[in-house]
Amino acid sequence: MCDPGVTHTRYPVGSAVTEVHFSVGTVNDALREYYRDERRALLVADTNTAPLCTAYEGPTVVLQPGETAKQWASVSAILDSALAAGIGRDGRIIAVGGGVLCDLAAFAASIYLRGISCTLVPTTLLAMVDAAFGGKTGMNYGGLKNMVGTFYPSDMLIIVPQSLDTLSPREYQSGLAEVIKSAMLGDQDLFNFLQHAHGRVAAREMEAVRIIVERSLAVKASVVERDFTETGVRASLNLGHTFGHALESVAGFGTWTHGEAVAWGMVCALDLGVQMGMTDHGYAEAAAALIESFGFPTQAPGVAVDAVLEAMQHDKKVTSGSMRFVLQRRLGATEVVAAPLDAVIEVLNSRTA
Repeated sequence: MCDPGVTHTRYPVGSAVTEVHFSVGTVNDALREYYRDERRALLVADTNTAPLCTAYEGPTVVLQPGETAKQWASVSAILDSALAAGIGRDGRIIAVGGGVLCDLAAFAASIYLRGISCTLVPTTLLAMVDAAFGGKTGMNYGGLKNMVGTFYPSDMLIIVPQSLDTLSPREYQSGLAEVIKSAMLGDQDLFNFLQHAHGRVAAREMEAVRIIVERSLAVKASVVERDFTETGVRASLNLGHTFGHALESVAGFGTWTHGEAVAWGMVCALDLGVQMGMTDHGYAEAAAALIESFGFPTQAPGVAVDAVLEAMQHDKKVTSGSMRFVLQRRLGATEVVAAPLDAVIEVLNSRTA
């Protein structure tokens, strides 16, 4: 089934295995190569990615793009389409799109007939390095980010770097936040590469893209393999996300891209760590400078601090009413710790001025 010229890596994810394939050519080329028999598969795309999938002749459902589509109505549309197409237990859902679509399609795959196979073909950098890998699925609920979902890894992840060519500058930048996060979590070489190959990365040079995607996936895989269901070390992957998810909720989903919110959140986490005497000051300055060098906003003027604090109360790391944050001592030394409320407020005040 696999083109011998296409490289692939097998990563253990929970009790399953995800095969990550780097495919040359276009999304259509990948679909032709891997799915010549579409009778047992449902393709899920959105209005942006459906034109990339014209080679696929099997049943298809097309959703609206963007964060506002990350709701039950979209999941229901996938389930209805799978049922109408007669997809059975030996069937498969193939998702072509960004992180939102991959989350929705994988969630639908996890609950349809109690779970069928799933292939994800991420078309954004954010989805390639984070959302499509690791087994987290879900949707927003009650105005809150990712409140409903499952752990259900795809058995195949197909990376088509060429699909990034048509990505808007803002969406490409959004994915770079998760790449920077990966470097901060445990890859000094990737951190250095982002510093010194800034122009190549920003220009989407193909080899540079391949390097940042492969290394980001390796960082995430090393964490997920040890803690699939996020009872311990996997929480480190949420660096910047407690602040970032709250910002997304308060500002209104889609106002900030996920990457912009996470980048802002990582700067807040660095500030909080320094303030608590935990984060090395020199490292915090270098990491914040790297984030800023890729054009991420590090201020959220006009955002209500009280509203951000309220949204944080719904974060999955809140235990017994205590807010806990992913903070770092230095690159690769990451911990989940409780933080004093006054310190959190001070950071938010400084980053929303």
